[in-house]
Amino acid sequence: MSLRRKYDLKRRAERQRETRRRITEAAVELHSAIGPARTTITAIAKRAGVQRHTVYAHFPDELALLEACRAHVSARDPLPDPEPWRRIADPERRLRVALAELYGYYARNERQIANVLRDLDALPALRRLAQRELAGLRAMRDVLAGGRRARGRRRTALLSALGHAIDFETWRSLVRREGLEQSQAVELMVSFVRCAGDSRDPRA
Repeated sequence: MSLRRKYDLKRRAERQRETRRRITEAAVELHSAIGPARTTITAIAKRAGVQRHTVYAHFPDELALLEACRAHVSARDPLPDPEPWRRIADPERRLRVALAELYGYYARNERQIANVLRDLDALPALRRLAQRELAGLRAMRDVLAGGRRARGRRRTALLSALGHAIDFETWRSLVRREGLEQSQAVELMVSFVRCAGDSRDPRA
């Protein structure tokens, strides 16, 4: 293969990556503004400055486009990683650190998360992706439950309380609807979880 041919192929690949990036960013912007269910291929193409067939050439189905959008958003602002929390021995301090990080993430991405949750029933492909997010939240909950002594029914209550504490709608209710400061919401949920299953209670 000639050097000229290699150069042309490289340039073509770069243009394709750039076009894919523009399409993905256009879709993410529209998802944040109006939601995935209301975002059309025509609107994405117009915002990205391409033709409809170009969008389909890069993303042949809805799931492929949604996965690219999720990857783009995650690269820009990833969901907090629960693994570092494991190194915090005290369960209550661990929860406080985790909620501060998670609630900060919710605040930065509120509009997009709210739109996605609203549109879950309208888009089967979106529900498939949401299952992965739920798995990630369950992993967070399990990390936060580590080191606590609650057993039996108390354990069930503890896990339910942790699941409620890390849920987006809980944050949104406390901060947006009730008007709490972020730190107040964190402390309220720490107290809530403590009541459900205090790790320091030897009877738990």
